[in-house]
Amino acid sequence: MKKSRILFAIVVLAVFLTNCTNKSDEYIDPRGTDYAGSESCIQCHKTQYDMALQSSHFKATAPAILGNVLGNFDKKGHVFIYDKNTKLVMEQRNDSLYQVLYKNGKEVEAHRFEIVFGAKHAQTSVYWREKNTYELPVSYYKAINGWATSPGFPADKPYFDRMVMKDCYSCHASNISSRSVGQKSTEKNFMSMDVEDIIDPKTIVYGIDCERCHGPAKDHVQFHLKNPNVKIANSITSYKTLNRQQKLDACALCHAGNDDMKMKSRFDFKPGNNLSEFYRDTRSITDTAKFDVHGNQFRLMSQSKCFIKSEKMDCITCHNPHENASKNITSYSKICMSCHQGLKHNEKTLKMTSGSLLANNCVECHMPKKSSGAIKFQLSNSKQLSNYILRTHKIGIYPANQK
Repeated sequence: MKKSRILFAIVVLAVFLTNCTNKSDEYIDPRGTDYAGSESCIQCHKTQYDMALQSSHFKATAPAILGNVLGNFDKKGHVFIYDKNTKLVMEQRNDSLYQVLYKNGKEVEAHRFEIVFGAKHAQTSVYWREKNTYELPVSYYKAINGWATSPGFPADKPYFDRMVMKDCYSCHASNISSRSVGQKSTEKNFMSMDVEDIIDPKTIVYGIDCERCHGPAKDHVQFHLKNPNVKIANSITSYKTLNRQQKLDACALCHAGNDDMKMKSRFDFKPGNNLSEFYRDTRSITDTAKFDVHGNQFRLMSQSKCFIKSEKMDCITCHNPHENASKNITSYSKICMSCHQGLKHNEKTLKMTSGSLLANNCVECHMPKKSSGAIKFQLSNSKQLSNYILRTHKIGIYPANQK
């Protein structure tokens, strides 16, 4: 009897230990067997994970389920009018959301919101068709709290045939491929990552997740679960160990436009890599080119005297990559003043603006908001183009902003 109790206890203990094994061992990531998935980070980095989960990076793409899609679907303003006979209506049907085209009051076609891109300033959406995604013609813009044409789409006729290229996902998602393969990420085929015009939905890793910025974490997770007392990061990229150029390259991968000649897929980039191995420069950052405020934050910053004269300034100087850019202008002014304490404004500026406002408002004058030339949109039943406004990252003196 005693032996049977002991045997029973051993069985129960074995089951308990089995249930407590590392969940990352069971997870299969479409990027490769060396990835653990971002949820494996929670057990040791919950604070950073919780912040990142609410950030624009994490929400760069998301499944278009209720709660992820911006805009109203049951109130005024959810209709886009092309002409007196043609309109596009944002509709909720059961648990799904659609853009529905009507002509002369009759439904012509309906396309479901499948994936959403963006959440901070605006949001555009795509639908699936024949193993590819196509952009929906109307997007939601927070600046107007309403719907308008997706960038580059006409306002006089509906258009549903713009296929979203894989390279668009390379800055809005952590993975997408033509097929899922159970191998290490270093063994991935460039053809399946970027070239083949087929997307396997099972390969999508939405948003910019932890491993997109820190590299594959399977070995890291396994090591630290076995060695919880070791506080030095093992088998993972810590940005503290990267030099300035490596940090800049990691951000510039998606925040420098990268319209140069591509040599490798952006999905292959790991923190610490040299960006020049992925893109061949076709023009110098320091030339007189006017880079658009959308997607060119690094190139604009690189033209700034603050950056050129500094040996340490990088993106993380002002931004915490785990959270959205702060809306508190004063917080940036403190960073500016840490280097510019001895500088004084000219007499005209001092007469027109109070000292306290100048000290707490550096960004408004020296990094003003500007219109994007790359993104413009039109409102419903309107021929006028509206500007998409973003703050420039070219730090400088703008006479029009001086008061």
